[in-house]
Formats: sequence, structure tokens, C-alpha cells
Amino acid sequence: MPVKRKLKPKEYIKLQGTLVARNWDKYVMLAPFFIIFTIFTVIPVAAAIILSFTNYNMVQSPGGVGFDNYIRLLLSDTIFPKAIKNTLVFAVITGPLSYFACLMLAWFVNELGPKLRTLMTLMFYAPSISGSLYMIWSLIFSGDMYGWANGILMSWGLIDEPILWLSDPQYNLTIIMVVQVWASLGTGFLAFVAGFQNVDTSLYEAGAVDGVSNRWQELLHITLPSMGPQLLFGAVMQIASSFAAGDICVAFAGNPSTDYSAATILTHIYDVSGRYEMGYACAISTVLFVLMIFANVGVRKVLQKYL
Repeated sequence: MPVKRKLKPKEYIKLQGTLVARNWDKYVMLAPFFIIFTIFTVIPVAAAIILSFTNYNMVQSPGGVGFDNYIRLLLSDTIFPKAIKNTLVFAVITGPLSYFACLMLAWFVNELGPKLRTLMTLMFYAPSISGSLYMIWSLIFSGDMYGWANGILMSWGLIDEPILWLSDPQYNLTIIMVVQVWASLGTGFLAFVAGFQNVDTSLYEAGAVDGVSNRWQELLHITLPSMGPQLLFGAVMQIASSFAAGDICVAFAGNPSTDYSAATILTHIYDVSGRYEMGYACAISTVLFVLMIFANVGVRKVLQKYL
């Protein structure tokens, strides 16, 4: 077996240049996406990291403050610990829950006939694109006696007066997480449905010969190992949606919520940027960015055997 020799820097650069020249048409096709991604993602992220070390306020020119924003964030910001705790609770509970809900629902839908599968896919995907999602859940958990949850509980004699579901710190975060799980049955679910459809059926026949005797064994030993890219894509989407939960908290509990009980890192960024403390907001954004990077790396390690 030939031993691979480590290339010298000049040889490596020459090899990369040769590969680029050989595949120039593919790079041309990738160029529009690369340019748009750079303008709207790479540059804003780099600018936010740089501004996090300044006192930028959108009125005056930014001045360097070193690590003052990060020191303030860690030592004197009383809201940030609540925000990061709620964000991690969101990520740890709603992320995996949504992920496995999407996977199981996609598996269930894949077992149906073509017409019924199309109908069920639309039904499960609809909540994520429905503009009336917040209105429906707001009606269910309205804090007056006309709210559906309060009305049912009062009619059953379980409560004597309406519960302020979305204002009470005892309930609001739990309700928001339930809605988040419901709303997250979107892109990840579609990716899993596509993944199940693309599994080579001959693998199941080979698995039956090798002793795979039920659907769970097929799922664990054949289907999931064949869906590596879809599993990773779904995981990344769930990480992004769970760490970036903010709009849903503002819609249900307001900003600020009662005692900041539903505050997340994103709502804290809204709060700070509303006071034009953009340098400080960029520092919070950078912390969120780093958390998401670590979560992404962790998920890749967990799913590594399927990739």
C-alpha cells in the first residue's frame, strides 16, 4: 500500500491551483451563492465581532473599549444569567424533542401510501408556515375566562378564577416551549421525509437476509445510517431555531416578560439594541454565536457515525 507523503506548502498551493483550474466551471456556478453568503452572513458576523469591542451607539463613531462589554456582560448584567439559562433550557428541551418528533413523524408518514403521505406531510408542515399560529395558541392560553384552557378548567371545576398563563412566570416558559415544538415541525421534517424516500430499498432485502426482522431494526441498522446528510441538516436547523428563540417569547410573554421569566439571549439583544447600545448588543450576539458553534460541533460528533 503506497505511503502518502505530506506535501510542502508550495506543493499544496500548486495542487490546489491545479484543482481549481480543472474545476473552474463548478466554481463559477458556486460564485453567486458564495458572494451572497459572504455579503449577508460572513461580513455581518465579522462586523458584529469587531463592534463587540467598541461602544458603538449608531450616533457617534465607535470607540474601542477592549473587553469591557464582555466583562459587563459576565459580572454586572443581572438579566443575562436568566437569558442564558432560558436559552439553554430551550435548546436542551425543545431542540432534541423537536428533532425526534420530526424524525418519528417523518417515519410514520413514510409508511403511508403516496396520496395519504402527501396529505399528512402538508398537515404536519402547515403549522410552521401558518401565519395564524400565534393567534390560535394565544386564544387557547388567553388569561381571561374566555381563553379555551381557562374555560375548560373552570367548567370542570378545577380552577375558580382564570390563570394568567402567559404572564405568570410559573407557566409562560413551559407554554412557549410547547408552542415552539409545535412550530418547529417544518424544514427538518421535510428533510427527514426526503431522506426516508431516498433510502435504497435493496438494503432492506439485504438486511432481511442478514437477520433484520422488524421495523425498529430496519430503522436503526439500515435507514438511519443511510440518512446522514438529512440527519445533520435537521439537527442544524433545530439548533438554530432553539438557540434563536426570541420572537415567539416576545409574541406570547412580551418583552420584557414578567420578572424576565421568558427572556432569552435574543430578547436580551432586542432589549439592549433598543437602547442603541449596539456594541454591547454585538457582544451578546457573539456569545450566542459561539454557543451555536459549540452546539453544532457537538451534534456533528454525535452524528459522526452516520456521516
